[in-house]
Amino acid sequence: MTGAVGPGSEARLEAVVHGRVQGVGFRVFVARRAAELDVGGWVRNEARGSVRVVAEGAESALRTLLADLRYGPSGARVDLVEEDWRPSDGAFAGFEIRSGWHDGD
Repeated sequence: MTGAVGPGSEARLEAVVHGRVQGVGFRVFVARRAAELDVGGWVRNEARGSVRVVAEGAESALRTLLADLRYGPSGARVDLVEEDWRPSDGAFAGFEIRSGWHDGD
């Protein structure tokens, strides 16, 4: 864990999810969970078949989101989630699905 943050603080999670995670509604799944958890940021498909997530919010909400990333929606198969933690910089007002190299979902 890079740039550890304290309990109850705002944090930034950058995650790359590997496996069968494109074409299965993964980005929509992440966006819905982020909205439910009041987390800002974005999600997009990456060229090598992974999904990248950058999210900011309460550390507890981000840990819940991270747990969800490890399972994904039905139809997904998550093999690995790389995670990097940093202090929040307040860059996001909401959560969005960004275009990647592949429309996927």
